[in-house]
Amino acid sequence: MAKITTSKLLKMKQNGEKISTITAYDASFAKLFDQAGIHAILIGDSLGMVLQGNDDTLPVTVEDMAYHTRCVKAGVENTLIISDLSFMSYATKEQAFENATKLMQAGASIVKMEGGSWLVDTIKGLVERGIPVCGHLGLTPQSVNVFGGFKVQGREQAQAQAMIEEAKALEAAGIQLLVLECIPESLGKAISEAVSIPTIGIGAGRHTDGQILVMHDALGISCSYMPKFSRNFLKDTGDIKQAIELYIDEVANGNFPGEDHIFS
Repeated sequence: MAKITTSKLLKMKQNGEKISTITAYDASFAKLFDQAGIHAILIGDSLGMVLQGNDDTLPVTVEDMAYHTRCVKAGVENTLIISDLSFMSYATKEQAFENATKLMQAGASIVKMEGGSWLVDTIKGLVERGIPVCGHLGLTPQSVNVFGGFKVQGREQAQAQAMIEEAKALEAAGIQLLVLECIPESLGKAISEAVSIPTIGIGAGRHTDGQILVMHDALGISCSYMPKFSRNFLKDTGDIKQAIELYIDEVANGNFPGEDHIFS
């Protein structure tokens, strides 16, 4: 497999090819996923929950993210590496510039930020300085206390329309990818059609340009519960690499997510 870039992912969207993405946090799993042919790996601040055992992602630091980004980078040859900017590490433009630099120097190809139009100036500044950005709308876990829990977003018409407009604003600011989390399938479709950049869904339905799962969910080893939008691919194969290959195939063929995995 040739090296994956944001340009390659954009071409996949334009050609109607589905993008498969998964989280990883160390070199061993990253190497396995890379060999399986995954298009992108996210070093997610989800590590605060699945690795550190916290109730949410808020305790994760930039140093945590940089450490795990370096680990993943050591195992990857071709896969695009996305790294999360952690909670309050981009509250100001200056913080964003400094902390995004740390993640890029640790091995990220692109940094991910949660939030809407309030990030426009920050995104423009990062892109001008050579740092690509992936956006994140819908259920943004760093705002869990504002939402009052991990709840589906965008079910009200006004909120859905606002999210579409925010996606357009983020694209205009310069993001190259957009993660959509826990929103109705119809809204995932509307946003994916409203922007020209690739959309990557997690609980966002079948019409986004790609899918992403937390590796612990995809392998059925999460300690708490299995989210509605996930599926245990290891159960189907009994082998980790084959499980990820099955995930990639099921996304490519449009078989995952299925009817049971979407929000209406």
